[in-house]
Amino acid sequence: MSGGMEASPAGGAAPDYLARLNAEQREAVESLDGPLLVLAGAGTGKTRVLTTRFAHLLMTQRAFPGQVLSVTFTNKAAREMRERVSAILGRPAEGLWLGTFHALCARMLRRHAELVGLTSGFTILDTDDQMRLLKQVMDAAGIDLKRWPAQGLMAQVQRWKDRGIAPDRVTPAEDTDYAGGRARALYAAYQSRLRDLNCADFGDLMLHMVEILRGHPEVLADWHRRFRYILVDEYQDTNLVQYLWLRLLAQGHRNICCVGDDDQSIYSWRGAEIENILRFEKDFPNARVVRLESNYRSTKPILGAASGLIAHNSGRLGKTLRTGRNDADGDKVRVVSLWDSEEEARMVGERIEAAQRSGHKLAEIAILVRAGFQTRAFEERLITLGVPYRVVGGLKFYERAEIRDAMAYLRVLAQPADDLAFERIVNTPKRGLGDTAMRKMHEIARAERIPLTMAAAKLVQGGGLAGKAKMALSELLHGFARWREGLPREGHVVVAATLLDESGYTDMWKHDKSPEAPGRLDNLKEFIRALGEFETLAGFLEHVALVMETDENSNGDRLSLMTLHAAKGLEFDMVFLPGWEEGLFPHSRAMEEGGEKGLEEERRLAYVGLTRARKQAIVSAAANRRIYGNWSSSIPSRFLDELPAEHVQREGSTGMARNRVVDMPSVFTGAGGLMARKPRTIEAGAWEVQARPAHAEPLQVGDRVFHKKFGYGTVTSVDDNRVDVDFEKSDPKRVMDSFLERA
Repeated sequence: MSGGMEASPAGGAAPDYLARLNAEQREAVESLDGPLLVLAGAGTGKTRVLTTRFAHLLMTQRAFPGQVLSVTFTNKAAREMRERVSAILGRPAEGLWLGTFHALCARMLRRHAELVGLTSGFTILDTDDQMRLLKQVMDAAGIDLKRWPAQGLMAQVQRWKDRGIAPDRVTPAEDTDYAGGRARALYAAYQSRLRDLNCADFGDLMLHMVEILRGHPEVLADWHRRFRYILVDEYQDTNLVQYLWLRLLAQGHRNICCVGDDDQSIYSWRGAEIENILRFEKDFPNARVVRLESNYRSTKPILGAASGLIAHNSGRLGKTLRTGRNDADGDKVRVVSLWDSEEEARMVGERIEAAQRSGHKLAEIAILVRAGFQTRAFEERLITLGVPYRVVGGLKFYERAEIRDAMAYLRVLAQPADDLAFERIVNTPKRGLGDTAMRKMHEIARAERIPLTMAAAKLVQGGGLAGKAKMALSELLHGFARWREGLPREGHVVVAATLLDESGYTDMWKHDKSPEAPGRLDNLKEFIRALGEFETLAGFLEHVALVMETDENSNGDRLSLMTLHAAKGLEFDMVFLPGWEEGLFPHSRAMEEGGEKGLEEERRLAYVGLTRARKQAIVSAAANRRIYGNWSSSIPSRFLDELPAEHVQREGSTGMARNRVVDMPSVFTGAGGLMARKPRTIEAGAWEVQARPAHAEPLQVGDRVFHKKFGYGTVTSVDDNRVDVDFEKSDPKRVMDSFLERA
């Protein structure tokens, strides 16, 4: 065929594997010559196109298995492609160059290791070993690790490697002021130490191969002769070093096919460069572009809403999805406006129960949140309702390390004899207590049959410790005494916030330069917010203990709860998308760091969320959200206004009137919203904990009230600030009046 279109292998009628494709997919499969960009919208059969194209190359004898380089981002995707190609061929697919970027580069690097000072048997270090080696390098250079945490340098080194920058290529403009401007020198020393040990870290696998291909034309020519075709999955997620590697390998034959979706580029924080896919036609002149626009996943209203939203982005190549489903009409996207975040969690819970009653399986339902801290409210609601769930791509809220640490601090505060909790936090953050000190502490506790907290006090008093360790442990013990004394006066919420601040625990995460640190701080602030829902510390600790003991039902039908980033590539019949408010979604941090580009990536993330839904998408926004201890009004997300009206059904308007937006300060700050209105607060170090407002008029018997956790009820008796309430959907309870609102 002309124009790079390849005839079917046997001539005449197309084989079954081609007959199953639609016109767009078949064009992408049969356009074999020259550069090809396949813009594959959500649910348009991207994987089918890739695997069929691979099989077609082999079936038409355009290439032998070892002459096709096929690159994926995950081992799972590589495994699935291998299985599908084998199914089309009718035999096991062997001798393939198919795998992830790093796996393929490792395979190539072992053939040329000597060119970068390694041997073919080099060791690939894991993250822990990388960090240990980097700390050794920093220590040898006399760097103060407390002032300059190794995580910060590791993150910078990884950024350089993701951009294909070796130490000798770091320009003054690309250098940082880390450790007094010594980052580049430390990077060079780290690389030298890796070579001495015959080791490479993950970033080296790609960086070394790019350096080899750049610097050794004969090696590059050899790989050009080997690979006649290149297939690339998820091209929109490539970083700069991956892009450079692919461009170098494609220079010879130019038969490169990249499949991706610029509208689903959501990983810039991991180094992904959307510009790679946007400039494909400049990189490869005369490239063919095939758009896959027939979506077989979602209904027409869902696709219409998603397409209308993403059309507001300027940095895109452009395509319009249309449904390929037989039941194309379906429900409109529901946009539900609610009074507050607690009502939002109740709404989601009620609709999930209704879906169950209608016969829907929980496995076909998902809640997709913008930030990890949002999962807590939904987890607790699901547990209350007895709905089994799983957190995809992460831990359940109360299982996260920082939350377990915070819980351990509070357990020691409430019960000094809790040895397990004390042992967890006594050296977290680091207080210079080594194995010897811990052993002495345990020996005293066993010998005198006393709790570890008392043994620690004896160790300090008896001279068993010296220097910084003695001072740090003494400060911790005195701190617990002070915090415990303040409980009756300040209340458990203020004391807990103060404890986490004064113990150095929050500072530990503030100084941590890992990508996860901001999320961990968000989780700790949400933890303090959760604490404020309970009248006593003991009540909260008991609640969490019961939550963590909930039966996993690991083999049964379970709902999925995850962040939007973790949802990419998944699909469900019913999808809940809560928290569409300015500052939360789009997230203020993304826009502060990325400006307009950050906003466009947030919009792509919203597009990904909507297109996870097959049949129903329920978007929600709360007029009031208590985040980090403060209740404030929220501004509805600009994305809600960008959804086409003909594809949306709006429900509720309490507190969310559009003409009031300008008067509604956001609970967030930053590029996405106004500065938060400051409620009356109690200062607690780095935290702000809201003082509960008193009722303008005392509650009386017969008053109808509302409690954030227990719902509506009627006051049956009043004793000063304690009120007995007969709740409609819960047992009668005695609660403080500050936890109640007039209904």
